[in-house]
Parts: sequence; structure tokens; C-alpha cells
Amino acid sequence: MTVVLACTIFVVTYALIATERVHRVTAALGGVAAMAVVGVIDTRTAFYSEDSGVDWNVLFLLFGMMLIVGVLKQTGLFDYLAVWAAQRSRGRPFRLMVLLIVVTAGASALLDNVTTVLLVAPVTLTICQKLGLRPVPYLIVLAFASNIGGTATLIGDPPNIIIASRAGLSFNDFLIHLTPIVLVILAAFIGLCWLLFRRQFEYSQSHARAVMDLRPGETITDLRQLTRCLVVLGLVTVGFSLHSWLHVQPSLIALLGAGTMILVSRTTPTQFLEEVEWPTLVFFMGLFVLVGGLVEVGVIDWLGQAAIEATGDRYLLAATGLLFGSAVLGAFVDNIPYTATMAPIVENLADAAPTAEQGEALWWAFALVAYFGGNTTAVSAGANVVIIGIAARHLHPISFWEFTKYGLVVTTVTLVLAWPYVFLRYFAFG
Repeated sequence: MTVVLACTIFVVTYALIATERVHRVTAALGGVAAMAVVGVIDTRTAFYSEDSGVDWNVLFLLFGMMLIVGVLKQTGLFDYLAVWAAQRSRGRPFRLMVLLIVVTAGASALLDNVTTVLLVAPVTLTICQKLGLRPVPYLIVLAFASNIGGTATLIGDPPNIIIASRAGLSFNDFLIHLTPIVLVILAAFIGLCWLLFRRQFEYSQSHARAVMDLRPGETITDLRQLTRCLVVLGLVTVGFSLHSWLHVQPSLIALLGAGTMILVSRTTPTQFLEEVEWPTLVFFMGLFVLVGGLVEVGVIDWLGQAAIEATGDRYLLAATGLLFGSAVLGAFVDNIPYTATMAPIVENLADAAPTAEQGEALWWAFALVAYFGGNTTAVSAGANVVIIGIAARHLHPISFWEFTKYGLVVTTVTLVLAWPYVFLRYFAFG
């Protein structure tokens, strides 16, 4: 009975989020309350359990980076980058989108993808304002590009860290196995963006001419403060890159960086709290607890075991099932808790493989879908949720279905390209 109640609450909550009959934060908190009332969750499972509770590392990583963005905004850095990017693109909408895709994907490979969109989204909003462009397509593309780019390295996002920890994979393993297909898919994605958004590219010669006449350096309000802040940001970036060797969580690095930046910039609380997306943080908490409820009653584990029984010793089928089946299941939950839940199941499959290569192939298939599948819906990756929150805050709302109709296409194309890579590299010629 508890299983039925948990599933019903989850489905109803997700339907409310998808249809936007009520605000997504209200729906998530309502779903959490319902699960608590029927006894699916309690304070232990919601707040303290590593398996089914709120992932505080993710939340404090988001909070720390939001504080950093709030401080950097006061220096005029985002206006400077916006003018620079607009001038580089010469005001051409598609050229600008390609530039943002490349920058976002590259940065997401070095930082985590949520941090990247927090840094790039303010720049994108400013560029679009200066060029008279509707920012929604560009913000949606930022989320997609960050999820694709973050696939390439171990530090691209928490799912890769979870997978590396379970499978014993190194930073170089991710570069060797995932970066080639990421580059191919990124090129295909750029072409796909032209097909998806070409009708929304409106070039304004007057806006472009006005932007070309601007001097980027004049947007910087305090050069000394900016220099100090960039030094701190550089140290934070190094910390993110080395966190697995330092044995320090990225969330702590982000909070230390935020505190240091606030001190050296002498920014007031009103200023550095300005960019904190409180609704987004609360929505994440609700999502973690809702998925945790399904973990507690055994639904996620049952789905995983069913997959194991269905594939048996057919490891190409298992890899295919991970790619496409996880994309379907992962579309309904954030990719971080989904990866954490599925990782033990994939580990069991990989350990039972007749060769180490076939077992490793399952991990790489799982890593690909953890990110590419994250593009499917508005709630299937942290970057998506953050982008929607930023868009709403700046009065450019992105509905669940507006995001998802593009996400379904992007996910389908990327997975169709990823499957031949997995087949040829690990089964045909592995």
C-alpha cells in the first residue's frame, strides 16, 4: 500500500509541475508534505540519509556559486563579457548562439555544469537585451550545452564523480573514453540548434551597430575589486579541479570562495544576496525528497533489478537498455539522485560481465545517459532547473513544455549518435 501511495504522490506532483497548474515549488513542497503524512518519509530519510535525503552538497554548491555571481555582478564583469561576445558575433543571432554553446560546453568540462550556467546566464541575458533578442532560446541552449560539455570530464558534474567513485575510474579515463564522442555530439548539436531555433533568429542592424560602437572596458565599475574577485574565482576553479585529490567537497570550496570574495570585495548583504535563487534551492530540496521517497519504498531498486533480469548476460542489450531506458526513467527525476540510485545496480551488472571491457562499457553507457538524458525535461538536470529559475526571475519565463519539447529532440539525437559509439568502440572492436 505504501508503494502505491508513494508512486501516486510522485506522479500527481510531477503532473502538477508539468502542467503548471500550480507553481513548481508549491507542487514539490506539497508532494513532500503528502509523502510525510502517509509515512513514506520522515526527518531521517528527508534530511540525514545519504541514499534518500536532500543532497546538501549540491544545495550548498549552488548557494555558494550564487553568492559568487552576486558579487561579480557588482563589478560590471558580466556587462563586459556581454559586450565582448556581442561584438565577436557582430550581432548575428546564430553566430552568438554558437559562441555561447562553445564557451558553455568548454567551461562545463572544467567546472560543474550548474556553476557554468550560473556564470554564463547573466551574460546571456545582458547580450540579448543589448541586441534586442528574445533570451529564452539562448537560455535553453545554455542548459543543453552545459549538460553535453559536462560529460567530457570527471569534474563536469556530480554524476560523473559518483560513477568514477563506484567504478574506480580516473580523470584521464573520462578524457579518453568520453571526450571524443562529446566533441562529435557538440558539433551535431550546433547544427541541430539551427534547425530548432532558426525562426527565432531576428537580426537587428540598428542594435548590432549600437553594440559595435560600445567600449567593453567602460562597463567595468571597479577594476581593483574585479581583479581581487577574479583571483578568488581562479582559486575556486583550481579547487574544483583538484577536489578529488584534496578530498574536499566542491560545496565547501564554493562556500569558502564565496566568503573570501565577499570579504575582499566588501560587498553588502543586499548586494551579494541579490542573485540567490531561493525558489530554485527549495525546489531542489523538494525533488531530492520526492525521489528519496521512491528509493525508500524500493521502487527505484525494483526497476533496476527488473532491468538486470531482462538483460541477463546480453551485455550489448544491457548497454543499450542503460542508454535508452535510463533516458526515459531519468527524465522524471534529477540526474544526480538518479545516478546515485542506479550506480549500485550498474556496478552489479558490470561485476558480472565476462570481461572487464564489457563491464567498463556499461559504465560508459551509463555516464553518457546521465548527462545526455539530463536534457530530456525541465527537471531532469540541475542546470535545467537553475536556468528556468533565472529566466523566471528576469521575467522571461520558460514553461515546462517549452523546455521539454526541445529537450526530447536533443536527447533523442544525442543518444542515437552515442549508441553507435558504444557499440563500435566496446563491442565491435573492443
